[in-house]
Amino acid sequence: MPRSDIRFDSAGIEIAAHLYTPDTPARGPLPALVVGHPGTGVKEQTSGTYARRMAGRGFVTLAFDAAHQGESGGQPRGLEDPAQRVEDFKAAVSYLTTREEVDAERIGLLGICASGGYSLSATGSDSRVRAVAAVSTADPSRQFRLGADGAQDPAAFRTLLDAAARARTAAARGQDPGTMTMFPATAEQARELGGEHGAEGFAYYCTSRGEHERSAKFLAWESIDRLAGYDPFLAVPLIGPRPMLQIVGERAVTSWMAVEAHQRATGPAELHWIGGASHVDLYDREEYIDQAVDKLADYFADHLPARG
Repeated sequence: MPRSDIRFDSAGIEIAAHLYTPDTPARGPLPALVVGHPGTGVKEQTSGTYARRMAGRGFVTLAFDAAHQGESGGQPRGLEDPAQRVEDFKAAVSYLTTREEVDAERIGLLGICASGGYSLSATGSDSRVRAVAAVSTADPSRQFRLGADGAQDPAAFRTLLDAAARARTAAARGQDPGTMTMFPATAEQARELGGEHGAEGFAYYCTSRGEHERSAKFLAWESIDRLAGYDPFLAVPLIGPRPMLQIVGERAVTSWMAVEAHQRATGPAELHWIGGASHVDLYDREEYIDQAVDKLADYFADHLPARG
């Protein structure tokens, strides 16, 4: 698919993105999708895969690096700021409305993992978005507080909040606040700490399977306290009467988050399960991505239809 490197502004921060367009010339403006990456990911990984595949189905697609991450601007590096992440989606929509090949009345959002949660929040508060879909929906605040499976001891998050508080104090005193390491040194340690889900994350982000030099291996400590009070699902009731689709692997330990979001929907909503797939399988395993893209293409074709 033809790809262009572009830049746009998000609350004063320059966002780096890839714009994909269909191979076949269009007779008029096309429907468009903003595609967001998982937490610590970059546009060259799974979000780029989905953006490219959806461009092949006739959509203009925009895969971007979140502010403070990848090739985008913003300091400190590695900051996971939920308010800024939602703003990035809205800024991407604004950018697409300026493109002559895009029908500004036919724009949707597609978020993967953490961006699944962020995309739901952005859709709820931005009526320009006509339809939203999430793949392997996750809310990073819930994951830090409760664990990927929802069963984590609450004391673990309090420990992280204490560390974030110490980092803020260190920064105020002119000292290096340090960063929060996201991955252990080995796959074995990843499995010990996070079970199969942890091992899969390590395999994708830290090996040749999906590793990218700009994919973050750390977070700024202040990410933790910014996430503490954030809940993307509060905006889900505002999505209706617009439609909402979530695609979830049947083996995903994070699926409880998608179920919770689904239960809050007030408009047309669907949970679409991919048999045999885990959370991370939907990042890059062709047999599962093929199914997801088929579903996404039909869904957005139905809900971003040609006008006239």
